[in-house]
Formats: sequence, C-alpha cells, structure tokens
Amino acid sequence: MDTMIGALDTCKPACNDVGCLPSNGAVSTIQSSVPSTFVNSTEATLGRHLARRLVQIGVTDVFTVPGDFNLTLLDHLIAEPGLNNVGCCNELNAGYAADGYARSRGVGACVVTFTVGGLSVLNAIAGAYSENLPLICIVGGPNSNDYGTNRILHHTIGLPDFSQELRCFQTVTCYQAVVNNLEDAHEMIDTAISTSLKESKPVYISIGCNLPGIPHPTFSREPVPFSLAPKLTNQMGLEAAVEAAAEFLNKAVKPVLVGGPKLRAAKASDAFVELADACGYAVAAMPSAKGFVPEHHPHFIGTYWGAVSTAFCSEIVESADAYLFAGPIFNDYSSVGYSLLLKKEKAIIVQPDRVVIANGPAFGCVLMKDFLRALAKRLKRNTTAYENYHRIYVPEGHPPKASPKEPLRVNVLFQHIQQMLSSETAVIAETGDSWFNCQKLKLPPACGYEFQMQYGSIGWSVGATLGYAQAVPEKRVIACIGDGSFQVTAQDVSTMLRCGQRTIIFLINNGGYTIEVEIHDGPYNVIKNWNYTGLVDAIHNGEGKCWTAKVRCEEELIEAIETATGAKKDCLCFIEVIVHKDDTSKELLEWGSRVAAANGRPPNPQ
Repeated sequence: MDTMIGALDTCKPACNDVGCLPSNGAVSTIQSSVPSTFVNSTEATLGRHLARRLVQIGVTDVFTVPGDFNLTLLDHLIAEPGLNNVGCCNELNAGYAADGYARSRGVGACVVTFTVGGLSVLNAIAGAYSENLPLICIVGGPNSNDYGTNRILHHTIGLPDFSQELRCFQTVTCYQAVVNNLEDAHEMIDTAISTSLKESKPVYISIGCNLPGIPHPTFSREPVPFSLAPKLTNQMGLEAAVEAAAEFLNKAVKPVLVGGPKLRAAKASDAFVELADACGYAVAAMPSAKGFVPEHHPHFIGTYWGAVSTAFCSEIVESADAYLFAGPIFNDYSSVGYSLLLKKEKAIIVQPDRVVIANGPAFGCVLMKDFLRALAKRLKRNTTAYENYHRIYVPEGHPPKASPKEPLRVNVLFQHIQQMLSSETAVIAETGDSWFNCQKLKLPPACGYEFQMQYGSIGWSVGATLGYAQAVPEKRVIACIGDGSFQVTAQDVSTMLRCGQRTIIFLINNGGYTIEVEIHDGPYNVIKNWNYTGLVDAIHNGEGKCWTAKVRCEEELIEAIETATGAKKDCLCFIEVIVHKDDTSKELLEWGSRVAAANGRPPNPQ
C-alpha cells in the first residue's frame, strides 16, 4: 500500500473562507471588560510588555542562553515577578526544554542571541514545528541603527546582510517578526504570540538589542489579555460531513477508531473519547498519540503501529471494514516503512479542519472536535470489533524470572518501570529502543507520556525532560534515555539540578546507537563508553540534590528503584542500567528491517 499511505494524510485547504482564520489573522481584544491600567512611564517598555505577555499566556519559565545581543532584554524579562529565568547550557537544549514545557503547559518560550544562538536553536524549533507545538523563540538582534548600513557584525557569517537567520527560521515557524523600531513593536509582538497559539506552531521574534529598555507610548498601559477569535466550523459542511460519515460507518460490520498525534493540536482528545463512549467501537492509538487516548478506556485495544503494534491490535484494525483515523500522520516511521495494510476506500481521515471519507468526498473548514462530537450522536452502537479483540486476546506473559545476579535484561527493566507509574508520574521516551519498550507500558489515568516521533532527533529527551518537569513540578518525570542520545545533550542535567527537579533518569547503556544498528549496522554506530554516573556526580559537584547508581542485575535495579522512590524521592536520581548491546525489543528488530527496506528501495526506472 505504498502509494496509499501518503494519500491518507490530506492537505490543509487553501481557502480561508467559511469560518477558517487566515494564518496571520488579527487578534481581537476585550476592550470593554478589562479596565485599562496605566504603567509607570519608566516601565512602559518593550521588554516589560513582552514579559507580561508571556506570563499572560501561561509561560512562567523561559529557557535562555545569554549573549551580548539579548542581555538587556533578559534584564527586563527577569524583572517580571511572574517570570522565572532558566539558564541552559546551550541553545539546542533551551529549545528542547521549551518544547517539553509546551507539551505540558500548552506553550513554551526560549531566548537566545543573534545567529550563533539562533542557528543553534533552529533544530529544536524544527522539531517543535513538526510536532505542532506553540513555541515563542525570541532572539536578541542587532542594534536597530545597524540595519541597512552595510556594516559587518560579529556573530554573523561576515556579510552585511542580517537576514540569514530570518531566512532559516521562515521554513520552521508560522510567523516571523523582526522588531527593529518601536512604532510597530507592540503590534508585531502581539501578532506573533497570538499566531503561535492559533496555529499551534513556533514563531520567531527578533528584537533589536537597543530597544527593550526604551519607554514608548504604545506600552503605556498594561497589555489587555488576548481574546483569540476562535476558528469556526462551516455548519453546512459539518452537517454534510457527519451525514456522509454516519452512513459510511453505520453500514460497516466491524468498524474501529484510531487516535492520531494531531488530536493535541486540534484540542479534540475529549471529543474523541465522547465518540468512543457513544459508538462502542474498538479504540486504538497511533504510536505518536500515546497519552492522548486514555488507556483505561473500556474498549482500548492498544497501539496501532502496523507490524510492531501491541499484541492483537493490528489484527483488529487491519481486518476492519471501516476505520476512522482522527488526526493521523502517516510517515515512513509510523507506517513501518510504508507497510501498513490499510485501504483508502475503508478509511475516514479526520484532520484538525478537514474530513475525507474513503476516496471522496472531502469537507473543508470542519473542525475535528466539532465533527467528532456531532458524529457521536449519529452512530449506531457497534461493539463487534472489540468483541473480536476480546475473543482472540491472550494476556502477555512476564519475562522469565532472572537467575540470581544474572545480567539485567531490558524487558525486566521495563517490567519494573511499569510498576512505578501512577497519576503523579510522566514518561519521556528518547528516540531509540525506548520508543518501542515505552509503547508497551500501560499508562494509568493522568500519567503523562511524551516522545518525539515525527522529527526523531536524538538527544531531544534531555532538554524536553528539563522543560516538562519545570512545567509540572507536581509530577515526577521518568525519562528513558539511551547512551548515544544522552551523549548529545548531557550538559543540561546540571540545569535540572539548579532547578531542584526530582526526575528519575534511566540511562540505558548498551554501547551505541541501537536503533541505527537495526536499520543499517556499521562501526559508526559504536560510541565511546562513558562513566555516566561519574559524569553526573561531577556535574552535581556537591550543589543541589542528586543521587546516582549503576545497576547490572535485577537485584541492584530493585534496590535502586526503592531508593529513588523512597529515601531519595526529593532528589534527581540517575540510574545507569548496563545491558547487552544486542538486547533489543522484537519490535525494533521488525521495524528496523522494514525501515531499512524502505530506505534501500532502488531508483525508479527513468
């Protein structure tokens, strides 16, 4: 079904009519309901306005790396009582932290310096764009007097053109604002922030280094809180889409529902559950939607990931005569090398603002959450697919009991991690075999779960763990990170310590890039072994609360977990788990071979 997978993911409609907002639509504010408050003239500055705006939208921590172009701006941000500065070790991790923060809070922010900082954070911003996360990337830019002067500045590539950074950000942000004068600074900042929230994508704001502290009349009042004009569904289109979908599904014998990663951007998880409750269909989640679909739902059958799905899930989904996918992304990773056994003529694809039924028709300007709620009222209850699942399901066995002091196996490790999960925990899974092992964890209600599947940037989890834990300090984050990924971004464990976080990091030391080994092996996948606990102890350096352990067998693992959840529950706990280099999940072996086959397809005949 190589040609069908791409076709399943429909494009956003080009039109902006019938209730669809333009991508840079204006923001309306409630002038009459919020009393205007004058600001002391010396505080009526761009820097203060930006700080207040961040606090208003829910950002109470901003992840920063100082540089000479952003120092004055940072002065104004840290002067805001409601805003906490979290200094990071490098810009890439600051961006990853803002990404993790946005996953929990709904929006995140980072501040870096011009070009050397901007191009360093760019990779993290691209990842946030791919994952549909609102993120405000703020860059301290050149002095406003230097624009158009043909001068050459430091931190650039030696040309008088200052637009290189802007051009790089244009492809990974939904709006860019270069603020080099105060006259339109208020409008540009507000438009950028509101666009990020509406589009659920990152934005770029560059602010001239000489502007943050200068008073200006446009900042003389407290900023009025945003009242974002909501996207509206075309009611006629909604009625037609629901009518067609209900007819399609009600005549099916064993239909199923599958939740996808765009449920978050569409804010439609609750509507998806309402539909599942009403129709009685078997309910599955795509791998990148884990955590968006409640796994305690009575008709939940697991993760649908083609050949590497959880037990018996793919059999039910792929044998269905109709399936509704809500917010899917079908790429080579999620489709296991384009090997899903799906047929377009059986599928209803619901995107955040579009519905496509089989080979047609398609309905634009129909919001996902409105469609799912309306459809729930029109479907006949049909539990056939779930009954089939229940009929064939065989409970998973437990790993063989380890012999005393037997080298630790990865499946034993995750059996113990499963027992740690509760409503007061969240799991961060790094790119690699942790993707597959964490997919098999059964999440209790309110247990968080995050990983970066679309972009798949190794090292993402260290910064994301920092940001997620900072956003929800009441939860204890459990991060599962491979040794190769950890080597990319290890420095910001120090920032976790500075912030007093109590994360538990399981560092899985198997001697290399295991996920890449299973796609295509070579000597480049072997890495230099580190003394990881020694490294973290050195970073700790007696400042903050930190505890480390190195485990090689189940007995040592049990003791380490008891300590981390008991005597050291208020510490950052780093547990290095040493396992065999070939100890991988069967799902990774299958997935790797199929992705390798997809990568290795010969060129089409000319």
